[in-house]
Amino acid sequence: MSRLPYLYKGFITAVFTPFNNKGSLNLNIIPQYAAYLAKKGIKGVLVNGTTGEAMSMSITERKLVAESWAEAVKETKQHLMIQVGGAPLPDVIELAKHARSLRVDSILCLPELYFKPSTPEQLIEYLKIIGETAPETPLLYYHNPMTTNVSIHMGEFLTSIGDKIPSFVGVKFTSTNLEEGAQALRADNGKYAIFLGNTQLINAGYMLGIDSFILNTTNIFPELTLSIFAACKKGDILKAKFMQEKLSRATIAIIKHGNRIQAAKTAMTLLTDIDVGLFRTPPKPISSDIVTIMTKDLTKLGFQPKIT
Repeated sequence: MSRLPYLYKGFITAVFTPFNNKGSLNLNIIPQYAAYLAKKGIKGVLVNGTTGEAMSMSITERKLVAESWAEAVKETKQHLMIQVGGAPLPDVIELAKHARSLRVDSILCLPELYFKPSTPEQLIEYLKIIGETAPETPLLYYHNPMTTNVSIHMGEFLTSIGDKIPSFVGVKFTSTNLEEGAQALRADNGKYAIFLGNTQLINAGYMLGIDSFILNTTNIFPELTLSIFAACKKGDILKAKFMQEKLSRATIAIIKHGNRIQAAKTAMTLLTDIDVGLFRTPPKPISSDIVTIMTKDLTKLGFQPKIT
């Protein structure tokens, strides 16, 4: 039986994993982090994804982060999605079992990253193992071909699933190929949820019928990001276009400085009261010159970064 009617749709924030200056977990800030996002209107969080630097953490650390968020969302009532992939299969299975034990709302899973699947059938077989590990928890696939180099067409993949993975409900679609995204959205009579993972295509995605998004910019620009979607829903295309361009310029002003996650963590510290620390590999801050440039660029765009 499909669990799609019980799946959350809307905006989910791909959260950062907070680290201390020496690269150890800073779990104490997570309740404050969750409350900040909830206050800004964010009703769902994705933990241990790419933005969360999951592949730089041990299995034990990933469990600790998941447990901290599971505790935090008891207060904020946010949808909790845990990404369990990006590790050897026995560890992925262990993480899925752990997520199930926490009664999370959904599980997201990357493909096998070494013995990469090359056909929809191979990907289905892999995800079937994860689905059987946590059969009561809605399962989504994390499609991020630029990072994983797994380029299976999502329309073909979703059309092929049928009833092979009863708990499977959708895809996090992190790609600029909106033609493929549209085919995924229509697959099997629109059976599956498609969460677009591209910040610069919110308005374009909405025009195709995509109503759900998993983004990391909602950490830093929650009001602006949600306003784009609100304008789209009202049919105010010009306003949506204007705000989308502002968000895109702000995003570029941040990510042009080397490592995207490292730069985004710096921007979050500049623009919010949540200090998510440094990028873990290596735990080295962005230079003061870059911080100065980023601060000036964001100020020109109408934001108010802290003076460091």
